[in-house]
Amino acid sequence: QVQLVESGGGLVQPGGSLRLSCAASETIFNIISMGWYRQAPGNQRELVASITSGGSTNYADSVKGRFTISRDNAKTTVYLQMNSLKPEDTAVYYCNAAKSAGPIKLDYWGQGTQVTVSS
Repeated sequence: QVQLVESGGGLVQPGGSLRLSCAASETIFNIISMGWYRQAPGNQRELVASITSGGSTNYADSVKGRFTISRDNAKTTVYLQMNSLKPEDTAVYYCNAAKSAGPIKLDYWGQGTQVTVSS
């Protein structure tokens, strides 16, 4: 069973930066994408950013121009650089890895890391 371990969350002032990391416990074969989701209290979990196995990236409109997703060459670690943070970015951030298993898609999730943007 693949495990995803996140790190890098914390408390930051508005306008500040944080870098989240997500390390997979093993190489994920047939991986489709890795990405970051977030969930604020009372809200549904939403996609923040993702990167496909081919390197294509996708961002939520609310973070475009402020957040950057990247990964290491081994494709086992994905990063989220968050700049110009706003209070509305406050949420639990979850790492996701999606892989194909024949006709179905399997999703793996990290345990989540809290990001709080507040003065």
